[in-house]
Amino acid sequence: MSEQDFPTYEGIGVRPLINAKGTYTIISGSVVLPQVRQAMYEASQRYVHLEELMEAVGARIAELMECEWGLVTNGCAAALCQITAACVAGTDPEKMARLPDTRGMKNEVIVQKSHRHTYDHAVRMAGVDLIEVVTRADLESAISDRTAMLLVFGDAAERGEISVRDMAEIGHAHGIPTFVDAAAERPDVPNWYLEQGVDAVGYSGGKCLRGPQAAGLVLGCRELLQAAFINGAPHHALGRPMKVGKEEIMGLLAAVEQWVVRDHQAEWKAWEERLQKIVDVVGQYTTVQTSIRPPGRSNVAPVLSVEWDPEKLGISGGEVGRKLSEGTPRIEVFNGAGGFSVMPYMMQEGDAEVLADRLEEIFSGI
Repeated sequence: MSEQDFPTYEGIGVRPLINAKGTYTIISGSVVLPQVRQAMYEASQRYVHLEELMEAVGARIAELMECEWGLVTNGCAAALCQITAACVAGTDPEKMARLPDTRGMKNEVIVQKSHRHTYDHAVRMAGVDLIEVVTRADLESAISDRTAMLLVFGDAAERGEISVRDMAEIGHAHGIPTFVDAAAERPDVPNWYLEQGVDAVGYSGGKCLRGPQAAGLVLGCRELLQAAFINGAPHHALGRPMKVGKEEIMGLLAAVEQWVVRDHQAEWKAWEERLQKIVDVVGQYTTVQTSIRPPGRSNVAPVLSVEWDPEKLGISGGEVGRKLSEGTPRIEVFNGAGGFSVMPYMMQEGDAEVLADRLEEIFSGI
């Protein structure tokens, strides 16, 4: 291998894929924007003091996102851990060094039962217990001198009995921070969660922002976010393994810079056009029904549902999904017995045409 050579996915036997599912970490989230790629490359060429860098980037993110402060973490799950650690230990070196041993500290986090999620683990690893509540009365009675934080899962914000605003108001009344996990949501300006009064909200840097996959964005209270930074790398605290390097920090900043100038309406139109190419192919079959459903709070793009009776069509949705995945190029979609869905969110130029051609090949061969 010469100095100019570098390894490729194919060179080590890994099959790249066309992502028609969305911003899922298991299929590597998103492809970074060109500006992000360049910012990371430029950042990799020189040294910098990380505390000075984080201070400057925090201020710039605050300016762009119209909030008090910004923090870059090693993903949104790292943000969950570091914010929780900051709520438990603050910046007290002795307490920080003991985590996740929280004896004698505030070590309870209150969360609505409907907001429980697999990412709870990133909170619990700080050594806290999660206390479930359902009603506002439950929340009020659960608060004690052991309560460190109130936790909100953004996707479930409209499901629980207690609104985000009420959670924040109750937290403020007792001097307890409220944190929102909004990993796959849009970090719109102004920020809806911060307008509700929460103290911090976390996003993935490698989803809709199309920044580094190993980066997260936290917006909110400067004091809390700076304490979270102290509880993470390069400092020797619980979050030390969750290192975010200069390349990710500057790449995430580039993604935020682009977020506030990107033409989001044009992006939505492009997504709809990609889905129409798929509809034009599968719509030729009278037994196939297509529909466009709006997104939820996460993965905010239109979703195409393609459904049929497997017995009438002679093929199942699972078989279509398998053929797409096993073919070349590899294409990943969500599929079930009676159909599949296409999420154009992370599809790149030309991907829709490739998918349409593959579907034409599969359906015409039935």
